Amino acid sequence: MVPGDPTRMRPDQVGRLMRVHPHAWLWEPMEADPGFVLNAMFGIKVVYLDGRLVLGFAAKEEPWRGLLVATEKVNHPPLAAEFRSLAPHPVLPKWLYLPEAADDFEAAATRLVTLSLRRDPRIGIVPKPKKSRKRRHPLG
Repeated sequence: MVPGDPTRMRPDQVGRLMRVHPHAWLWEPMEADPGFVLNAMFGIKVVYLDGRLVLGFAAKEEPWRGLLVATEKVNHPPLAAEFRSLAPHPVLPKWLYLPEAADDFEAAATRLVTLSLRRDPRIGIVPKPKKSRKRRHPLG
């Protein structure tokens, strides 16, 4: 078995159904990009390109069902003007949200993926570095 080969299954996986994320078709074109990283955050799949957090793919109940665009607030108006269904997320307003129920979801989401791959400066944020925890000495 080749490590990391998604077409191969471990013996303990045989016979188990593997659930595919309903928005996987959107990030699949990004996987060939050398800067691509797919991660999980708060129960959604997030994509990083060159260390910048760009998109989140949510497949839960509204308002967590659609595409989240990580961006600075200064970029909200120009992106919302270009994408009529894009608006600040109702729970996470620092990000823009394209609900899956939007009439133009497929076209808009595909375009946002394309813009992300082209490194559109309006899309993406540099995540804040994680705070390191100071380890306490066991004896005080």
